Amino acid sequence: MPTRDLHFPTSPDLELPFPARTASVSRTTKETDVSVSLNLDGRGNCKAATGIPFLDHMLHQIASHGLIDLEVRATGDIEIDDHHTNEDVGITLGQALAKALGDRKGIVRFGHFLAPLDEALIQVALDFSGRPHLSYGLQIPTQRVGTYDTQLVREFFVALVNHSQMTLHIRQLDGINSHHIIEATFKAFARATRMAIEIDPRRADAIPSSKGVL
Repeated sequence: MPTRDLHFPTSPDLELPFPARTASVSRTTKETDVSVSLNLDGRGNCKAATGIPFLDHMLHQIASHGLIDLEVRATGDIEIDDHHTNEDVGITLGQALAKALGDRKGIVRFGHFLAPLDEALIQVALDFSGRPHLSYGLQIPTQRVGTYDTQLVREFFVALVNHSQMTLHIRQLDGINSHHIIEATFKAFARATRMAIEIDPRRADAIPSSKGVL
């Protein structure tokens, strides 16, 4: 069941017709120590300190454009490279999403968005289906943005998809600037997620599936 132990207070002028959907998850391995807290019904507040500045910037996009209050703390073996920390943040965020959604009763379930960022244009479609799948269509022209290895974008989404149990399709329709392509992807993902996790008032007490289960 969703928990209520998030660090962000609920705004007194925000009256929700359902319990706040929050979760806190921690994951510790020999390589990383990650904690994620989120509120799906937030205002877009974000505190991100992963040791990977570009990843922090992308987490801010998820929070701001998804209207999810998000706190992510991570330490890891970044003296080797960013791979383990990047992946484990994706894993832990995925677990927190799944925990906050609970049985997924009442959600719209599907979401999509087309996000432009200057010359870049990214399309995201997703389904909180309970069946993890990633179709990844980005063609990022450079190996790095700053110090961030652009191959890690796919690794982040693989981890997030597998542990949130969503189906996610990412399509690049245009773009030549690596930063623009990646940031537009995270913005489109955030807006599609915001759509999918909204409560549908016409079936607020029902599982959004003809099978009756996700």
